[in-house]
Amino acid sequence: MAQAQGLGKRYIKAFFKGFFVAVPVTVTFLDRVACVARVEGASMQPSLNPGGRQASDVVLLNHWSIRNYDVQRGDIVSLVNSLYISRSPRNPEQKIIKRVIALEGDIIKTIGYKKKYVKVPHGHIWVEGDHHGHSFDSNAFGPVSLGLLHARATHILWPPQRWQKLEPMLPPERKPLRREQE
Repeated sequence: MAQAQGLGKRYIKAFFKGFFVAVPVTVTFLDRVACVARVEGASMQPSLNPGGRQASDVVLLNHWSIRNYDVQRGDIVSLVNSLYISRSPRNPEQKIIKRVIALEGDIIKTIGYKKKYVKVPHGHIWVEGDHHGHSFDSNAFGPVSLGLLHARATHILWPPQRWQKLEPMLPPERKPLRREQE
């Protein structure tokens, strides 16, 4: 009986040792390397959630790939929906997902923004949803600070019939007009 108790204590001790190592490693991985997220709404149709399906796409969000704010036109990125963007304190921790249309120094023709043309300032990007009529994006709130970048969407994971790598793609009609010389 005493031997069984000693064996039980060893298993419990091993479990807690493993637990206290696994939890910080997992949290660090999810915070710094990658995580998954469900995409809701119509703003990124037809790229994500096509055809008004009831089920939402689930994407892999790669934090590591943007650690140096290295994004390119056409990337689909996740942004922290700060008070700066949402203008509402409802849920400042919510993330939004949009396509990068222009980088710092680019001049972009806007769609309904207060200015017809905008030069994207240093340290900012211009983001838009693929479904212009149903997207709360830079055309509503202007250029977005690179500091609000959360991750790059790299793959669709769910549903299985939509498994694919998300390649950067910029609609021809949304290309920046010109890049200012630096």
